[in-house]
Amino acid sequence: MKTSEIFDALLANLKVGEAVATIASRRDEIAKTLNKEFRSKDGCTDHKLMVGSFGRHTAINGVSDLDMIFILPPGIRSNYDGETGPRRILNRVRDDLNARYPNTDIRVDQCVVRVQFTSNSFKFEVQPAFENADGSFDYPDTKASRWKITKPREEIAATKECNDSTSTNMRHLARMARAWKNTNGVNMGGLLIDTLVHKFFAQTNDYDSAGTSSFDLMARDFFEFLKNEPEQGYYLALGSRQHVHVKAKFQPKARKAYNRCLKAIEDEGKAAANQTWREVFGSSVPLARSASKASRSFSDTEEFIEDKYPIDISETVSIDCEVTQDGWRPTRLRNMLRTGAPLRSDKNLKFWVTDCSVEEPYTLKWKVLNRGQEAERRNMVRGQIVESRRPGTIAEHSDFKGEHVVECYVVKDGIVVARDRIDVPISNTSLNPRGRGSAA
Repeated sequence: MKTSEIFDALLANLKVGEAVATIASRRDEIAKTLNKEFRSKDGCTDHKLMVGSFGRHTAINGVSDLDMIFILPPGIRSNYDGETGPRRILNRVRDDLNARYPNTDIRVDQCVVRVQFTSNSFKFEVQPAFENADGSFDYPDTKASRWKITKPREEIAATKECNDSTSTNMRHLARMARAWKNTNGVNMGGLLIDTLVHKFFAQTNDYDSAGTSSFDLMARDFFEFLKNEPEQGYYLALGSRQHVHVKAKFQPKARKAYNRCLKAIEDEGKAAANQTWREVFGSSVPLARSASKASRSFSDTEEFIEDKYPIDISETVSIDCEVTQDGWRPTRLRNMLRTGAPLRSDKNLKFWVTDCSVEEPYTLKWKVLNRGQEAERRNMVRGQIVESRRPGTIAEHSDFKGEHVVECYVVKDGIVVARDRIDVPISNTSLNPRGRGSAA
């Protein structure tokens, strides 16, 4: 496929699409409920502002977290002064929405009222706020027991200005960056992504009018920019210049993405390029025509987590693998990968979660994918998404050669909030689940 065809399809697949109507309906129902309570108006959908990625028009298909400001009547501001004011206003909003949605999980979460719609996995975070004369908002913070200032309109305006000056490429790249984040488990907030994309375009005009035929180079240069960013605790958000915190290092995974971009560019026009772009941006990248299901001689059993759950990476999970064999000292796979030590046949492999920032309860899912000609010849591609047989672990046994992948997903409230992946480059083996017998 041509580069333009790959990226045209990617962008089309990343559009929010049909969910927009459902989001708008939920948004308006919330506004009606709160306007009836605070303004005694029936059916009024005014006094709301969608903010966050959806408000900046940089959200992608599968978006689950939706940020909404409900603008409070200025006449009640004095009623919520003092340390108890923030909690009282949030509790009032929570109670009003509970009356409207009695079977929905609704709770106060520091600065917002979280409304979790289980039917479509949308989570609205409703922030009651007073509008100031300069267009900023005072919002409640129960942890600080005071009102703080947010300036989302300035962030929305800065996004639009940059998007207009780059022939809409700012929003295209911001959506691509979200696809990379969700595919590779990069714990970055949407405002940080948009701020970094904005910063990237501020230091180059090479792609201000670029078409999708140059998006391979734009992606390469963006990830080069990211991997070279100095480690720091926060950035100044685009437009508002307010602090946006860095939750986890993104540079190592940006470096991997940069190297994959180099490989995909080198393989331009080959089926391998599509597969490599998929490793960067996920299954929204189309397979090459030669790799279509109709032309395969093996069963395509691979499943994709995004077909089962919405993905919004907001936490971090890390996995490793213990490699053991009778008579040999146990070794960690990531250490072997770092030193270049080969992984050979007849090894027991135990993958487990080494660290997870997600608060329990949650569910772990795993995927073991065999790659290469031998896996296809033996019809042992696998790739199904399964649960752990034992808490936090999955056991495998090597069997035949290939470049294999093991992924772990953390699912909470019906959303994948963290994921990690480890490559398993086996010199003369492949993976076979322990206890299922040999794949040979």
